[in-house]
Amino acid sequence: MIQLKPVDVAIIGGGWTGLTMARQITSRTGLEVVVLERGRARRTSDYAEDMDEVDYAIRGRMMMNTAEETITHRWTAKDPSAPARVWGHVRIGDGTGGCGEHWTGVATRYPADTFELATAIKERFPASRIPENLSVQDWPFRWNDIEPYYVKAEEILGISGKAGNLQGRLIDGGNVFEGPRSKEYPVGPHKHTYSMNVFEKAGRELGYHPYPMPAATLAHDYTNPDGISRPGCGYCGYCMMFGCMIGAKAQPTNVLMPLLRRQARFTLRNNCWVRRIVHRDGRAEGVTYMDEQGRETLQRASLVILSSFTPSNVKLLLLSNAGDVYDPETGKGTLGKNFCHQMSGGGGGQIVYKDPLNGFMNAGGQGMYLSDFDGFNHLDADAGILRGGTFTGAGGGGHAIAGFGGVPAGEVRRAWGAEWKRAAVKHYDRMGSAPGFTAEHLAYSHNYFDLDTTWTDKWGDPLLRTTADWTEHEQRVRAFAQKISARLGEEMARIAGARWIAGGGERGGAGPSRTAGRYQIAAYSTTHLHGGAIMGDNPSNSVVNTYLQHWQTPNLFVVGASAFPQAGTTAPTMTVLAITLRSADALIDRYLKRPGSLV
Repeated sequence: MIQLKPVDVAIIGGGWTGLTMARQITSRTGLEVVVLERGRARRTSDYAEDMDEVDYAIRGRMMMNTAEETITHRWTAKDPSAPARVWGHVRIGDGTGGCGEHWTGVATRYPADTFELATAIKERFPASRIPENLSVQDWPFRWNDIEPYYVKAEEILGISGKAGNLQGRLIDGGNVFEGPRSKEYPVGPHKHTYSMNVFEKAGRELGYHPYPMPAATLAHDYTNPDGISRPGCGYCGYCMMFGCMIGAKAQPTNVLMPLLRRQARFTLRNNCWVRRIVHRDGRAEGVTYMDEQGRETLQRASLVILSSFTPSNVKLLLLSNAGDVYDPETGKGTLGKNFCHQMSGGGGGQIVYKDPLNGFMNAGGQGMYLSDFDGFNHLDADAGILRGGTFTGAGGGGHAIAGFGGVPAGEVRRAWGAEWKRAAVKHYDRMGSAPGFTAEHLAYSHNYFDLDTTWTDKWGDPLLRTTADWTEHEQRVRAFAQKISARLGEEMARIAGARWIAGGGERGGAGPSRTAGRYQIAAYSTTHLHGGAIMGDNPSNSVVNTYLQHWQTPNLFVVGASAFPQAGTTAPTMTVLAITLRSADALIDRYLKRPGSLV
């Protein structure tokens, strides 16, 4: 084994969280920081040279090779597990920037009551309405603790949007259901497309409060507080699954790396696959990894920060025996507990427009949201659900290749062949759907992570296993959402003078799933995976404390969505960045001055 010279800080993962921690530490201390990134080096200039849609959007060029690393899934502990070998929701980013390079750029905050959800549910519903296996718990902080860090994250990335609750003052046109904001968004909202205008008008005529989706794609040129300047979006439509060719979409390579490259005591090592955190007697001593030549290497460090994608964080903690493994039978242990994905649904029909929408001209995060049913808002008591969610009216259509194939339901006999091709060409850029829907995936005791006993990665280490399935509650949420979605979609069609078709349509793929209604790892909904190394107010209910410091190993911090006690309503990136900045403040201002437990 190669043993390298010790450093002050070793950071595992070179995505949003790892590079944000590196930014904070290197800019405010004299510590030597090494970031170990499993994938290749990336720069913004790389994306200007090649934007092949087949390579990126379909073949997943920016994703981890599933033959080398993936996760496995089973519905219950009695079922056999199987690895995900297609790009379903396991879109693990590969290279500098991680998922922050290929993300769409949806930049929402969580509703304020998310952070005290367990308390709110118990106060609102009788015990008979709450599922026995629900394991939702409060976050170890409240809205006022995290809101200033949302502001800081929005300013660093340059989020485009419009406030709806500014210091308690409700503002029409913004999200009037959001928690009180201390500042307006740093950049105004994106231009509205035709479909956005139709969604907004439909929502307002039904008495709702639509607003522009907050986006990490710039509506106009912007210079952030660090002096990093980026241009406004060119509306090319290549955001999700792509790196931005001009840098209009906030990515670690164009927001954080320009600063970090100037830091003499910062090092980024690519192609370094960390396999273990080395710890002894309650103290982390460093990490072992395989370098790009396949040599086992030991990097000692005084402080270790684990900051990779949710499954990778949990897997590495399990492989390193860093925590008490969760046992779903007894409820004891915390490591692996509360795996959550995200609820999605809606789509209660199709809209067939008369004229082309020019939907290929759009930006990541450009669209409309409707939060009238978020959280406890406007819940139908007859629906039997605990929480609602957000409805989405996207601003544009799909890519030319990946987005091709939408055909009105009933127009073709089969989803392939000459008849289908003619219909798909005829209707390309004229097809729309009823608004989509995302919601919290509540935590349950039967949904968890552990190490697989059969499948291994390229190094022979066990793959991370997910045991998860939807419950009756999720099915009721989807049924409720589909009714609202259909209502909105039908109104949109009326306003646009378009044809409304209730139900689904043909896109040219497999027929109805034999596992409809079950949790499916290979079917894409979102890549928003949460939990497994959750935060809490004591070691009996969590792996890390409120500052993301490991309870048992104080010089180990575990940063990312793995710390979420349960999933939120929409995209988690801004919440991930907010808790990262909060953790960095505690580490720098308190831990470094007096090492030890922060609580």
